[in-house]
Amino acid sequence: MSDVELVLRSTRVITPEGTRPASVAVAAGKITAVLPHDAEVPAGARLEDLGDDVLLPGLVDTHVHVNDPGRTQWEGFWTATRAAAAGGITTLVDMPLNSLPPTTTVGNLRTKRDVAADKAHIDVGFWGGALPDNVKDLRPLHDAGVFGFKAFLSPSGVDEFPELDQERLARSMAEIAGFGGLLIVHAEDPHHLAAAPQQGGPRYTDFLASRPRDAEDTAIANLVAQAKRLNARVHVLHLSSSDALPLIAGAKAEGVPITVETCPHYLTLTAEEVPDGASEFKCCPPIREAANQDLLWQALADGTIDCVVTDHSPSTADLKTDDFATAWGGISGLQLSLPAIWTEARRRGHSLEDVVRWMSARTARLVGLARKGAIEPGRDADFAVLAPDETFTVDPAALQHRNRVTAYAGKTLSGVVKSTWLRGERIMADGEFTEPRGRLLSREP
Repeated sequence: MSDVELVLRSTRVITPEGTRPASVAVAAGKITAVLPHDAEVPAGARLEDLGDDVLLPGLVDTHVHVNDPGRTQWEGFWTATRAAAAGGITTLVDMPLNSLPPTTTVGNLRTKRDVAADKAHIDVGFWGGALPDNVKDLRPLHDAGVFGFKAFLSPSGVDEFPELDQERLARSMAEIAGFGGLLIVHAEDPHHLAAAPQQGGPRYTDFLASRPRDAEDTAIANLVAQAKRLNARVHVLHLSSSDALPLIAGAKAEGVPITVETCPHYLTLTAEEVPDGASEFKCCPPIREAANQDLLWQALADGTIDCVVTDHSPSTADLKTDDFATAWGGISGLQLSLPAIWTEARRRGHSLEDVVRWMSARTARLVGLARKGAIEPGRDADFAVLAPDETFTVDPAALQHRNRVTAYAGKTLSGVVKSTWLRGERIMADGEFTEPRGRLLSREP
């Protein structure tokens, strides 16, 4: 213990074994011990006594669109990672599209890493992309350290990132399975989308009808069949349709290597509350009805859904028009994801330990970040300090996102992030930030 530099002490520390009073010892950016609350502080170490605020592992958000370079007017590494730090997130994995160039070749990955290097307030990793014509690039990207590969089964919304048909999906999946990689999929079937009524205009009910549940359900069924045939690891992105849950549960029971995420907006917002013309609520797949949301929460509780991530997908305010058909589809959630989920989780009888499991432990496991996601010896000393009973009303002007458009404006949420720590260094406290200290992460062998 002679090398301990820092001890964080709280009456409520969330560890893999449960929540308990403890003192967490840190040396060289790592957790070295989780000690009794009243343990003697080693000579030369600094004590941070957090009182009754909760010390939890920094969150790991594996679904973030930073859009940098190329669309930095939408977001960027500086603003996205500050917003993440303000929300208790200490690691994010950046999606391969909405930046220019997209992360679909090793050269493009290098460009993105160069841009991010001196702007990251938290640790940042990268997904690669699977396109119809880049199968040859998948293994090199894997070797270069991307955490997996994103594919769309329906149009992505940007021309430079086209979708895969079933034949090209199988080809990419087989290639990725061949080197033990992970394929993550936006699962909406284009034929069902094309057959759905496309009214346009400001009515949310019309937009909801244009993205029916059966588009998700069919795409997921096809994905499960391909994964089963090829014994390929697949991950379903941003699940919104509760109708797909029995299929997913059955696939897991059969041993198909499939995992599933959902997002705060599907778990905390409902179609019934979306005002007409309010495209800050638009995302694809869409926010659905309250009864659907109840089933998503049940699936989180029983493990059918593995984890919760933001799918932070911002744009400039002018793209959020009052026509749901043409408005940009994406919700900004980095800074608010933890309090949004905690507010609703607590109302439904869940604990902060559950929230940590969904938003830190399982997301870290999904991408193989063995040093993240828990407060235990050997892990990175990444923490969030949360006052779980304090409330605040969401003021868009207080957000760190580049474009302060939010579906949560005016909502009262529980859980105030007091400080955020990265490898034993406090990077955010009471809304004040240090200079960027994040590292660029690569997939661990």
